[in-house]
Order: sequence, then structure tokens, then C-alpha cells
Amino acid sequence: MMHAMLQSHYTDTLIEAGCDEAGRGCLAGPVFAAAVILPRDFKNEILTDSKQLSEKQRNALRPIIETHAVAWAVASVDAETIDEINILNASILAMHLAVSKLAKLPQLLIIDGNRFKPYRDIPHQCIVKGDEKYLSIAAASVLAKTYRDEFMHNLHEEYPLYNWRSNKGYPSKHHRDVIAKHGITPYHRRSFHVKGL
Repeated sequence: MMHAMLQSHYTDTLIEAGCDEAGRGCLAGPVFAAAVILPRDFKNEILTDSKQLSEKQRNALRPIIETHAVAWAVASVDAETIDEINILNASILAMHLAVSKLAKLPQLLIIDGNRFKPYRDIPHQCIVKGDEKYLSIAAASVLAKTYRDEFMHNLHEEYPLYNWRSNKGYPSKHHRDVIAKHGITPYHRRSFHVKGL
């Protein structure tokens, strides 16, 4: 499915970092976030919100983003911290951590969604469905998603019963059934109310 290419930048002059997260709605595993600064002339016909892409497309886009980005970084916040500070705050913290790891300092953060807390003195703009509008946010969504999926794939080896290789920690029927029958792991978020959790 082809779509109109996303916009390359939000402002004409500032160095922008697009930020997005992956794993907010999961029962297990960390929440991941990425921050990406793309060159102004970056173009990609396929890049959009990672949820609209196939796993194969996301995995193909990841090295393209990493190679062409002016700067990029990925960070995560674990399940224990999610339980302590809640998933929204953990998502924002993960984005802050990703921004702090960027090799170049952005002058503006463009954030997917409608909630964020200021990071240092860098101005920010929240954009609902930003990952469907701006290339840098879409790039961040792809990096956050692919790094998180990889992490859950590796965790699967430790706890194969929960089939994280397939469900990536999201609340699939199989995942919920296994929790109901066998309980939870140290990687599960205890603050998420599911039968057995």
C-alpha cells in the first residue's frame, strides 16, 4: 500500500528530533523509545508509523534510518520502573533517556502523541498521530519498535511458555491464558490489571 510521503520537518530552521515509543500497551517487557534527527533532504516513500508496516518492512527500514540519520538513539525503561511511576511517565522517561543519548543536541523535540514533560530547556511540540505525519517521528517509531521486538524475541528464550517471540508481550489470548494458568515472570508489569496478573 502506497501512501503520501510524510513531511520532512516541522519547522524550517531548527534541528528537530522526532520522538516515539513502543510497548505502552504490553503486559510484559520494557517500554522502548527512540529519538531521531534526520537530514532535511531525507526522503523515503515507505517510512510511516511502524504499526502500519510489516515486520519485514520495519527491519529493512532500520539500517536505512541508522545510516542516514544525523543522530539517533534508543532507550528503555523496565517493568519494575513502569510499575513504580506508571506507563505514561515511563514512556516519557524513555524518550528523555533517548534524547539524552543523541550525539547532536536538538533545538526542538517533536513528540508523537499529546503528552510530554519538558526535557531540559529544549522546546517540544506534541503531535497527535505524529508518526503518520513526520518522517523523524516515524523513524523513531520504527527504531523503538524493532529494538523492542528484538529484546522480547531474546526474552522468549528465557520464558518460552509466554510466546513473546510472537506476541512481543502484548495481551494476546495465549499470553493472558498462560498468565492465568502459570502466573507472571519478573518481566511482567504488575500494575497492569489482567486476570492472574
